[in-house]
Amino acid sequence: MTSVLTGVSDELDPRLLEHRRELTGYCYRMLGSSFDADDAVQETLVRAWKSLADFEGRSSLRSWLYRIATNVCLDQLSGRQRRALPMDLSGSSWSPVEASLAAKRPAEAWVEPVLDRQVLPEDGDPAERAVARESVRLAFVAALQHLPPRQRAVLLLRDVLRWRADEVAGLLGTTVASVNSALQRARATLAAMGGTPEPRPLDADSRELLARYLDAFERYDVDAFVALLHEDATQHMPPFEMWLGGAADIGTWMLGPGSGCRGSRLLQTEANGCPAFAQYRLRGDGVHVPWALHVLEIDGGRVRHITSFLDLDTGLFVRLGMPAVLEPRPEPATP
Repeated sequence: MTSVLTGVSDELDPRLLEHRRELTGYCYRMLGSSFDADDAVQETLVRAWKSLADFEGRSSLRSWLYRIATNVCLDQLSGRQRRALPMDLSGSSWSPVEASLAAKRPAEAWVEPVLDRQVLPEDGDPAERAVARESVRLAFVAALQHLPPRQRAVLLLRDVLRWRADEVAGLLGTTVASVNSALQRARATLAAMGGTPEPRPLDADSRELLARYLDAFERYDVDAFVALLHEDATQHMPPFEMWLGGAADIGTWMLGPGSGCRGSRLLQTEANGCPAFAQYRLRGDGVHVPWALHVLEIDGGRVRHITSFLDLDTGLFVRLGMPAVLEPRPEPATP
């Protein structure tokens, strides 16, 4: 589908492209994959472009695009297994360090990351931005995957996008009573799973913590790194089923199976409404190449959780718009 959109991109009505970012956010929450979301949005824009001459303004252009996007997502989700995070699969038990890489699943099994700049509004009401940021948090996106697709759409349209019940009913071709019933069931399911985390904006202390995190990781000072974690911090690494429980085990893993990360460089970014670091591992020729996108949950001045999405020949970094390589840093000038 990318090639189709590329072929018609110069002809697309600019009014369609204005909605691309918010549609990407909606499709990402529906599908749990930034790459599937891109495909869904491209399909949506192509369908809209082909039918624009027949669009008679019976509804707003935005509503019409959401109707198309919802149908595209429902088609994609038909018969598909839900995406998950490793902790969803293993419950409350984590992998011992020595067995951490024993099991691996294909990329399609996992919730995938998304950069904030791909899905969150650049400006607007701060309260709405906070809701948007929380609604792409990994825990919330993973929880959404437990909902039947139509319930998922109803909850997103009503609780995240703040559509009226009659608007959602019109989009889905159903009744207001059916929409309200689906919303009630979806809310109950999410509440049973822990609900949505409260917003935790970064403050000055958090920014200092991130600077120390980057410094400790790049120097590979594991003691200093572990000191930045909560004692009961957790980490998981899709596509492996593993997850580590406790700062001590994370440190042990870094000095054991993860020791190849020594000499890495980090680029700070934001993903899934959280601070994140793109890690580039050192190659033999001195060039740093993509390895993992680490999405951090910060709580009480320390790191509570790390989700490390490994780029194992998946093209994750390139598809997220991150640099494909980092060239060697220039040597400091001699006096």
